[in-house]
Amino acid sequence: MQSETLYLQQMMESHVRPANVLAITSGKGGVGKTNIAANLAICLAASRKKVLLVDADLSLGNLDVVMNINSKYNISHLINGQKSIEETIHVGPVGVEVICGASGLEELANINEFQRLRLLKELSRLQSDTDVIVIDTAAGISKSVLGFCLAADHVLVVTTPEATAMTDAYAMIKVLVGNRFDGRVSLIVNMAETIAEGKKTYQKIANVARRFLNTQVYDAGVLAKDKRLTYAVRLRKPVVLAYPKSQIASSLAALAVKLSNGLAARRDDEGFFKKVVDWFF
Repeated sequence: MQSETLYLQQMMESHVRPANVLAITSGKGGVGKTNIAANLAICLAASRKKVLLVDADLSLGNLDVVMNINSKYNISHLINGQKSIEETIHVGPVGVEVICGASGLEELANINEFQRLRLLKELSRLQSDTDVIVIDTAAGISKSVLGFCLAADHVLVVTTPEATAMTDAYAMIKVLVGNRFDGRVSLIVNMAETIAEGKKTYQKIANVARRFLNTQVYDAGVLAKDKRLTYAVRLRKPVVLAYPKSQIASSLAALAVKLSNGLAARRDDEGFFKKVVDWFF
């Protein structure tokens, strides 16, 4: 235990420029969270930022499909010591570095201290050489999802105008507030029929959060329905690359600029991955 504490102190002292961390989450599945994460990462990388995109869905990760990556190795190989972090990373479009998830990783809770330190050391090494880390969480409010969100600097909650999605998005915000999350929480409304409908959806959730949770939820914008997003998924190509002149691509680029401006300096000097691992183990 003493050696572990010493290691963590040395690791934290060695961090010169820890990355800002954006966690993209949702209460409900099927709201387009993974597509938003992939396209945002590409837009951020296009603005000359070094971006690491992590598939944090530990059981049903599918970023490899959206990014058209042949994920031969994933985070499980890193935990088991079969591959190094360099062998686990896949380089995607515009130089985005991607760590793919895999099925069966709920067994992470059973890793031993040696595996924990190895995971922490490898992932933390990436953080000091990255500008932005984009985390694509699983849907819901499980312990694993909450752990990634609470360790981030900025949480982007994705919803649609559907009542069930709005209810679950609010539930996620409520859980974050209840756990004293001190970063920024933004809401993006996806799959809106019109921009006006999306803005109305945001306002409803923001008003309820202000009234009952006494917290501000920032407006990240609205993404209207666009068939070209569906076409891009079939092509296994992010829509900002498949249809760069489309309205959905322009909206995602604008969202990336807004989020980039909202990524302030880290709240503390403690690394993101250290906080995640501490939460789980």
